[in-house]
Amino acid sequence: MSFHIIFPALTIGLASYLVVLEGLWLWTEQVRYRELYQYWVKVFAIAFAMGVVSGIVMAYQFGTNWSVFSTFAGPITGPLLAYEVLTAFFLEAGFLGVMLFGWQKVGPGIHFFATIMVAAGTLISTLWILASNSWMQTPAGFTVVDNQVVPSDWLKVIFNPSFPYRLAHMTVAAYLATGLFVGAAAAWHLLRGRSTPAIRTMFLMAMGLVLVLTPIQMFIGDQHGLNTLEYQPAKVAAIEGHWVNIPGESVPLILFGWPDMAEEKTRYAVEVPYLGSLILTHKLYGEIPGLKQYPPDDRPNATVVFWTFRIMVGLGILMLALGLWGLWLWWKSELYTSKSFLRFALWMGPAGLLAILAGWITTEMGRQPWVVYNVMRTAVGASNHSVLQLSISLIVFIVLYCLVFGIGFAYMLKIVARGPDEGAGPAAGSIDDPFRRPARPISGADDVVPSAPGN
Repeated sequence: MSFHIIFPALTIGLASYLVVLEGLWLWTEQVRYRELYQYWVKVFAIAFAMGVVSGIVMAYQFGTNWSVFSTFAGPITGPLLAYEVLTAFFLEAGFLGVMLFGWQKVGPGIHFFATIMVAAGTLISTLWILASNSWMQTPAGFTVVDNQVVPSDWLKVIFNPSFPYRLAHMTVAAYLATGLFVGAAAAWHLLRGRSTPAIRTMFLMAMGLVLVLTPIQMFIGDQHGLNTLEYQPAKVAAIEGHWVNIPGESVPLILFGWPDMAEEKTRYAVEVPYLGSLILTHKLYGEIPGLKQYPPDDRPNATVVFWTFRIMVGLGILMLALGLWGLWLWWKSELYTSKSFLRFALWMGPAGLLAILAGWITTEMGRQPWVVYNVMRTAVGASNHSVLQLSISLIVFIVLYCLVFGIGFAYMLKIVARGPDEGAGPAAGSIDDPFRRPARPISGADDVVPSAPGN
C-alpha cells in the first residue's frame, strides 16, 4: 500500500493539471501550455501504469491475506470496488489511448474531452475507494446476518459519517502533492539557469496552487478531526498522547513527547495549556476521552500515530510557509531568482507524498485493533497463514517492488530532469501544426519532426 498510494496521488493531481494546461492552450493558443502538457503527460503515463500494476496486487490480497474479512464484508466492499472498476477504471482506460496518442487522430476539442474524461475517472475512482475505506472506519447502513454484513441502505453505506471528510482530505492532498512535485521540477531547472517561459509558468502555477490549497487543507483537516473525535475517540486520544480525562479541566496540546504504551503515560511531554481543547473541540474547556478509558486490547498504538500525525502536520506547516514565502517573492518580482527559495521548493518536492503516507498510517493504525471499526477485529479478519509464509512473501514483494517501481520512478525523474521541449519554431505546438507526430507519452525523445523542405 505504501508503494501503491504514491502513484494514484500523482495521477489524480497530474490528470487535473493536464486538463488545465490543455484548456489554457486551446483558449490562449500560447505554445508554452502545449509544451508543458507534452512534458507532464509522459510522467502521468508512467505513474498511471505503475499505479495499475500495484493496484492489481492489492486486489488479490483480499482473497489471499484477508479471506475471513472478505467473506464477512464482501457484500459491501465487493460492490464498491466493482463500481470503481465499472465507472472509473473503464472510463480512464477508454479515453487514455485518445489522450496519449490521439493528437493527430482526433480534433483538439475531442482530445480535450478525452483528457477531461481521464481526469474525471481518477476522481470517480477516488470516490469509490474512499467510500469503501470510510465504511470500514465508520460503518453504517448494514446489518449482520449469519456472520456476514448485509447492506440495508446503500446511501448510508456510501455516504457514511466520515466519507465526505476523507474524500475532500485525500483529493486535496493529491493536488498538493502534485503541486509540490511540479514546483520542485521547475525549481530544479531554474536553479540550473533554465528560466524559460514554460518553466516560469510551471513554477508560478505550482506555487499558486500550494498557496491556495494549503489553508483549505488545514480547514478540511480540522473538520475531519472533529468528525474523528465523534466517531473514533480512541484514535484522537492516541494521536494526542492523552491518557486521563479529568472532568472540568481543559486538555493541553502535547507538542512533543513519547507515548509509553506499557507505562500508560506520555514521557518528556512538552505541553501548551488549553490549546488541545481549543483545537480538538473548539472550546476552552472541551474534553476528549483518555486512552485509559479503553481496555488495553482496544487501544491504538499511540507511540506510532502520535508521531506520524505530527509529521503530517509539520509538513503541512512547511507547505504553508512555502506558499506565503512565494507570495512575498512574487510581489517583489523575485520568485524566479531567489536561490534560497528555489532550494526550499526543491527540497519540498516529496513533502506532499510523505504527508500522504504519514496521514494514511495515522488513519489505518489509529483504528486498530479493528478492520471494521467496532464490528470486526483485524486479527479475526486475517487469513490463517504462518509467520514463515507471510515473511517470505513480504520480503519477495519488497525486493520486487523496490526493483520494478524503483526503476520506474528513476525513469520518471529522468524525464522530469530533461524538461519540456521548447523553442521548436513558431509553428510547433499550434493547433494547426501539420508536422507533429502523435505524442509518445513514455518517451523522453523529441516529439517534433523537422519541418518539410521549403517550409
